[in-house]
Amino acid sequence: MEAIVSNAIVQSYFKKFQDTLNVDVVIVGGGPSGLVASETLAKKGYKVALFDSKLAPGGGMWGGAMMMNELVVQKDAWPILTEYGIDFEQVSDELATADSVQATSSLIYHSTKSGAKIFNCISVEDVIFLDNRVSGVVINWTAVRRLDMHVDPLMACAKVVLDATGHPSEISRITAQKNNICLNTETGNIMGEKSLSVDEGEKSTIENTKEVYPGLFVSGMAANGVFGSFRMGPIFGGMLLSGKRAAELIEKELKKNE
Repeated sequence: MEAIVSNAIVQSYFKKFQDTLNVDVVIVGGGPSGLVASETLAKKGYKVALFDSKLAPGGGMWGGAMMMNELVVQKDAWPILTEYGIDFEQVSDELATADSVQATSSLIYHSTKSGAKIFNCISVEDVIFLDNRVSGVVINWTAVRRLDMHVDPLMACAKVVLDATGHPSEISRITAQKNNICLNTETGNIMGEKSLSVDEGEKSTIENTKEVYPGLFVSGMAANGVFGSFRMGPIFGGMLLSGKRAAELIEKELKKNE
C-alpha cells in the first residue's frame, strides 16, 4: 500500500507538471490579481500555469489586516465577489467587508476548477529571454532557493508571462536588471512603490496593469511597484479588478498572435 500511495502521487503530479512546461500564460504569484487572471483566462480555454513560492497561494489576502481576517472591497469590485460566491457585508455606500479566509479560498478553488494549474512551493528565479521578448520562466523549488543550494532549475515556456509577485515586482526587476533593457515606464526602470494612499493606490493598481515589456505584463501591487505608484493597505478591490484587466489585455495579445 505504501508504494501504491507514493506512486500515485508521483505519477499524478508529474503528469500535471509535464503538461505545463509549454503553455499560453505563466502567472507568477498567487495573490488576488494572479488568481483572478488565471481563472478568467483558463475559463476562456487558455492553458495557464501559476507558480507560487509559498505553501499556500493567496498572497497577503489571507491575513486581512494585522491578522484580523476581514478585508475591505470597494463597490466597483462587488460584482467580482458575487461572481466567486464570496459573502460580503456592505458597511457604507462604497465599501464592504468580507471574510479573508473565505475570499482567498474561493479564488483558489475557482482558479483550479477553471482548469488553471497552480503549483505551490515553486519559485521563479529568472525568465526565458528570446528574440528580445519574455518567453517563459526559469523555475526551482522554493526550498532550494531558500537554502541557497547549487541546483540547476527547469524551464516553463509561455507566450505571455504575468508578474503578479506583489510588492517586490520580482519578475519585472529580474528581467530589467539581467537583460539591460528599458521597461515601459517613465524612467525605463523599476520606479519603486510609494507609501500608502488608499484612494490613489486602488486607482493606479488598475491603471498600471499593462504590458511592461514584450511578453511581460504586470498586475496588482507589482504594477504599482513597477510604475512608481502607491500601496493601498487592506483594501482588495483594486487587486481583483487588476486581475480582470490583466486577463483582458493578455487575451488581446494572444489573439493578436494567433
